[in-house]
Amino acid sequence: MATSQTSLPKYLQDLEGVNEVYRKFFSVLPKEKGWMGTYMYNYQDFWASARTIQGVIACQQQFQAQDSDIILVTSPKAGTTWLKSLLFVLVNRKKHPVFEQNHPLLVKNPHDLIPFLELTLYADGQVPNLSSFTSPRLLSTHVPFASLPKSVLDSRTKLVYLCRNPRDIFISMWHFTNKLRLHHIDTNSMEEMFDLFCKGVSPYGPFWNHVLEYWKQSIEKPNKVLFLMYEEIKAQPKLLLKCLAEFLECPFSIEEENLGVVDEILRMCSFESLSNLEVNTSGKLSTGAENKVFFRKGEVGDWKNYFTTEMNEKLNHVIEQKFQGSGLRFLYI
Repeated sequence: MATSQTSLPKYLQDLEGVNEVYRKFFSVLPKEKGWMGTYMYNYQDFWASARTIQGVIACQQQFQAQDSDIILVTSPKAGTTWLKSLLFVLVNRKKHPVFEQNHPLLVKNPHDLIPFLELTLYADGQVPNLSSFTSPRLLSTHVPFASLPKSVLDSRTKLVYLCRNPRDIFISMWHFTNKLRLHHIDTNSMEEMFDLFCKGVSPYGPFWNHVLEYWKQSIEKPNKVLFLMYEEIKAQPKLLLKCLAEFLECPFSIEEENLGVVDEILRMCSFESLSNLEVNTSGKLSTGAENKVFFRKGEVGDWKNYFTTEMNEKLNHVIEQKFQGSGLRFLYI
């Protein structure tokens, strides 16, 4: 028996949760099979669900950036949850000392502590009240650079971009979207989704455009955009956390280092620690998604357990073609 649109969670609905004004707008946009809902639409040269695009447009029209804002940017499944936790604890370490027992990270999911602009605050075209946010406001987005609100581009807002190798992103996204579809809609086959991914049809994709735009900006405006690699943080977490603190102009003091603050932040925000917290094993986000779906493995190189030789060669070809001459290299192992 078919599942009706209205009985689906919001993130799986196609045009059901979309404002009437936008329905005609979506009817003329290019569309492809969706990873979660029925379809994905192409808006401003990136792919997303109708509901996501509605949130992006509302954000573009209404969000007023402040110079002190810090916005974490990722393509989906690049390590967003992990970096949100690191960013929140790092920036708020005076207000919420890392050794306190009732630290917000222990009772709230990182996505509740640093909300998404288009997926949470401006979702369904709503106008959020941001007056309760203390400075610096910590926000996040998956939106490509060219589609960020103009106020973000014109301000001294700092952007922290996290990149991950596309092989692990694909595997993580395939698992993640299927978990969200489970019990509501049939799951997607890996082969079908891989072909779409290589065509550039993935949430906020093509992935190469997303990465290259922010990579270019980080070179041209190093004081505005910090480009981090997931694999490098895994390999040298202490060094990269200090780098992040320097970029955000809240460096660690010698006293903090001697007290073990850096080590404690890394321990608190580790996959093992976060994934075992009660809030992340049994809680839910406002969208209805279970917190536990954001914690699968958190490893580098899981793609090796899934990729065939043909898949590897196909994606290799895409990466070589799209990233040629950029100076950007992905770490796979």
